[in-house]
Amino acid sequence: MRGAIIRRGKTSWRLKYDLPRDPETDERRIQYKTVRGKRADAEKELRAILSRLDAGMYVETSQVTLGDFLDNWLATKAPQSVGPKSLERYCGLVRHQIKPALGARLLQHLRPADISNWLDELVAADNLSTRSIRHAHGVLRTASIVKPPALVKKEVEILTSDQIGNVLDKLQGLSIFPIAATAIGTGARRGEIAALRRSDVDFGTATLRIERALEQTAAGIRVKQPKTAAGRRTVSLPAVTVEAIRTHLVETMETRMALGAGALPDNAYLFSDIEGAPPKPDMISDRWRDAVRYRKLPKVTFHALRHSHASALIAAGMDIVSVSKRLGHASPALTLSVYGHMFRPDDRDAAVAIDAALQKTPRCQLGANLGVPRI
Repeated sequence: MRGAIIRRGKTSWRLKYDLPRDPETDERRIQYKTVRGKRADAEKELRAILSRLDAGMYVETSQVTLGDFLDNWLATKAPQSVGPKSLERYCGLVRHQIKPALGARLLQHLRPADISNWLDELVAADNLSTRSIRHAHGVLRTASIVKPPALVKKEVEILTSDQIGNVLDKLQGLSIFPIAATAIGTGARRGEIAALRRSDVDFGTATLRIERALEQTAAGIRVKQPKTAAGRRTVSLPAVTVEAIRTHLVETMETRMALGAGALPDNAYLFSDIEGAPPKPDMISDRWRDAVRYRKLPKVTFHALRHSHASALIAAGMDIVSVSKRLGHASPALTLSVYGHMFRPDDRDAAVAIDAALQKTPRCQLGANLGVPRI
């Protein structure tokens, strides 16, 4: 029997359960733990312990700190369930957000209040998005720590319609200009833009085909496919973006010709360097930050250009399904969860539509349907 509950007092219970056998002697190991409360509380605790044992995430009573535990989890368990980029992200969250505040705490002494206070500090710092805070807590939740308290969702940062034109004007002449124009004009993600090929652009129909993304990790650059079919899409290009891409290609060709390098093939990366190598996603962000600093642009991230695109579509009255498809979201529900607050609560169009339908119903018949005496 793997576990048992023994009554010790009126509100005290002793848990008895098997640990993994000693790796050197293969001897059976038994652990005990006292739980106070009702029997249901003891049963719940025993189930949780056995679940952690099955998952290989049980920590024996010791002086193990949260930092040590998470380091071990990142080195042994996490690589089995997440990809390289996610693992790199987890490592960064542990290193920068979790360990400085909680890493020295003994794991067995960590309490829900400690987690709640830590999350409050992250929110108050105002340098992390709600999504990043949830991801940081996700590392702890995966280790069966504690359910997070409700977080007030921060609205996504955007450029206003008035700012977009001004920003593009100030970016003229910089290498980031055609990339930013593509982000604002299509709503494509940074990795998707980095992975674009010249053959993905159709100047005849003014469209752009998005079929892959570049992912940058400590191990290097890799091409990955969209997680869902919706991520593979073709979007129409505004005139400003078409001209920015066309000019970029002409200037690249002229530079290569001047160097005697010749033209790049059609399947070359759209925003490659002069040698044809793809742009690194982190490099795109670095160039954007430099442009923001030196051209005195609104202090938003590169990803905010995608949000700005979505905001402009919503402000223009585009329906949620069309916005979702253009952004490559798996479903309109996901789009609403991010941009729902941007849709105007004005439902006068709905009132006009239903009024038009009602006008087609004979007045006497309408009254009969509603149980009102006929006129």
